[in-house]
Amino acid sequence: MKRSKYIHKVLLALVVALLACGTGWSQAVGSIVGSVTDASGAVIPGAKVTVTNVATNVTNVTQSDASGNFQVLNLLPGNYKVVVQKQGFQKYVIPSEAVAVDKASPALAKLSVGQVSQTVEVSSQAPLLNTQSSSLSYGVESKQVEQLPLNGRNVLNLTQLVPGVVPQGGTQGNPATNNITGLGNYQIGGGIANQSAFYVDGAPINVSYVNGAELIPTQEDVDSFQVETNDVSPEYGRFAGGIVNIATKSGANQFHGTLYEYARNAALNANSWFNNHDNLPRAVWTQNQYGATVGGPIIKDKAFFFLSWEQFDLQQQNTTNDYVPNPAWLTGDFSSLLDHTKNGQPAPIHLSGPYDPTTDKIINPADLNSTAQVLAPLLWPGPKG
Repeated sequence: MKRSKYIHKVLLALVVALLACGTGWSQAVGSIVGSVTDASGAVIPGAKVTVTNVATNVTNVTQSDASGNFQVLNLLPGNYKVVVQKQGFQKYVIPSEAVAVDKASPALAKLSVGQVSQTVEVSSQAPLLNTQSSSLSYGVESKQVEQLPLNGRNVLNLTQLVPGVVPQGGTQGNPATNNITGLGNYQIGGGIANQSAFYVDGAPINVSYVNGAELIPTQEDVDSFQVETNDVSPEYGRFAGGIVNIATKSGANQFHGTLYEYARNAALNANSWFNNHDNLPRAVWTQNQYGATVGGPIIKDKAFFFLSWEQFDLQQQNTTNDYVPNPAWLTGDFSSLLDHTKNGQPAPIHLSGPYDPTTDKIINPADLNSTAQVLAPLLWPGPKG
């Protein structure tokens, strides 16, 4: 009985910890803002606005203010259904409004006179000028994250899609094999490389050592992310370039997941020039990245989970060319060193001073310039004893 109570306390603590973690993810969210007007353009205050996550059915309810405006904040990235209702007007429905990381999605509702039981459904709205933020930013959507090929599946490489981002050395390849200084080595908005700030679900992942990005989530785990290149809002700090804000995937009312493997080998690789020159075979290269994700409901419409796992295996062979001394040199026999200007005759070795290789004669230090006169005794100290 006591053990059962202890297990219940542990489970309760875990649930509380998970809920507490959720409050720390506020930066990896977006919002929906808009206004409610009638057919003539007059504002409608007090209209009920219901915003529902299509995947989780989590609902937020608010009202338009005296100016007819409304906003719903702290929304996880995804698609949302927006319903606007006011007595004496037809119900206005936007079935799917996309919310991106760190972005305010506009939703303008123009109500027509009628009964609430009548519904006006808008399939899409024309894109509007962003009046919520002056920052210059670009969103990498979930479809791009899922479908664009990445060598090594380093999701940060997708920042190259953003105007004003210039990758530097060490950014390509898998995060498991790259050094820590290379992962965030991007010039963003004219800033210096490795001077940008990276966030995963609102948590900073930069470390003090060269401001490197220490943790990069797997490609299957990332939903979308936002790259801000200029005029970044003051909520961010400790950067001299740009902001990369990554949002990971979450669970939903429907179970979903993936099972994948990406293989790379040397079958289609070309041999290196040095291997061909030395008649050496092509180097071994076998790389496997495989993993799985699964998400779903814990309590329908209330609590959800999402798990991601990836394994990275690499077998790589490198060919190194080097030189070793001639065995005769180890015994003091340097006759193999031929002076090709002397028709293949053994080259003399002078230890007593500098000499002219074209004549094999010792150079008189008096004939040298002042600098050479100083260096000659240091380079050729002459025989001892």
